[in-house]
Amino acid sequence: MPGPFVAPVHGDPELPKEVDVVVIGGGIIGASTALELSERGLRVALCEKGGIAQEQSSRNWGWVRIACRDPREVPLMAQSLRIWDTLDQRTGRDTGFKRAGIIFTSSNDQEFADHSRWIKNLEGYDIEARMLGGAEFSDMYPGTTMKLKGALYTPTDARAEPQKAAPAIAEAARANGAAILTECAVRGIETAAGAISGVVTERGAIACKAVVLAGGAWSSLFAGTLGIHLPQLKVLNSVIRTGPLDGAPEQTMWASGFAFRKRQDGGYTVASGHENIVDIVPKSFRFARDFIPALKKEWRSLKFRAGWRFFDEARIASGWALDEPSPFEYCRVLDPVPSRKMADNALANLRRAFPVFDRAQVAQRWGGMIDVTPDAVPVISAVDSIRGFHIATGFSGHGFGIGPGAGRLMADLVTGDTPIVDPRDFRLSRFTDGSKIELVSGF
Repeated sequence: MPGPFVAPVHGDPELPKEVDVVVIGGGIIGASTALELSERGLRVALCEKGGIAQEQSSRNWGWVRIACRDPREVPLMAQSLRIWDTLDQRTGRDTGFKRAGIIFTSSNDQEFADHSRWIKNLEGYDIEARMLGGAEFSDMYPGTTMKLKGALYTPTDARAEPQKAAPAIAEAARANGAAILTECAVRGIETAAGAISGVVTERGAIACKAVVLAGGAWSSLFAGTLGIHLPQLKVLNSVIRTGPLDGAPEQTMWASGFAFRKRQDGGYTVASGHENIVDIVPKSFRFARDFIPALKKEWRSLKFRAGWRFFDEARIASGWALDEPSPFEYCRVLDPVPSRKMADNALANLRRAFPVFDRAQVAQRWGGMIDVTPDAVPVISAVDSIRGFHIATGFSGHGFGIGPGAGRLMADLVTGDTPIVDPRDFRLSRFTDGSKIELVSGF
């Protein structure tokens, strides 16, 4: 697989006949949900069509940030940061978590004012955030050529290793009794009297009382077979991994032309701070009404592309019998070709801003498909039309850092425990109940 090397998680050989909850999807959201549920004593099966964290959960930038998030995500991200602090001890494994700080640069007065306003979202939280002036930023990074108005600095924001985190969480769930089933696609659910009674996988049936769909970019396809309206599209982000580099910044940073994070191995993850590719596919038209408001705000940062992916996705069945192979079995891992141009432009911009990166050697490039919703806020919700069915998806490029908190919230909803935060903003029904769906800038 051309994507990043992921710590291997070997699937269990035996399919359980019955569990309390089946979690569909082995990314960081599904793994975190499985860990939370198994720690509460529930019998859990985590079913993944490919391998644990082989899609976006290992391909993201590795940022664990509260900075510049949509205000609706801030309470859950504050909880997630607390969970990350204890995750290595809790799982008994290394996730690469480190509180090293994050910088969002402000190139002009407007960006400086936007970032200054955003800090108000942290009122009431014990989280440090402050604005740096242009001179202070230059003093902090004496080797930079950037001339800025200033920057937003959150010194307690963090980073972690995407190739390690979800596998560590999945292994911890297994240590608590969860079944980890890789190469085991779920074809569909079974119901009795309008409630979940089980799932059918490619390896057989599992009886259960609850299901959590945490299928990332595949969630809308699965939900559609059940008549559930889940507006979700895919966006391609392209990433470069460098070899180890001495003397470069310790803090993670976002700027208009680049974004970077120091890796545990001493190298850096580099990507564009604002450019992504959107392939025009049949669902682009199906969900056009849902996404028009977002497109009006974000069209400058999106490169629309018409090509072979339209026909590939047009060939994907929208329904299938549970005794025949599903589309999930024909594509185990979404492994898109990255945009070399976008990634190389980001590295070139970074080298101009920080000449120390002239010595950086490109070790690898990869692409990842981000699953996005119209308001760029995830769905973490029960589904009213099917008792016992839940969805946790649509994290819109913000899922890695918030993943452990999302897993806890999802477990709360499944078990009926008091939610760790108010789940209203994450409800699925917001797309169909007449609510105003709005893309809110994190600034």
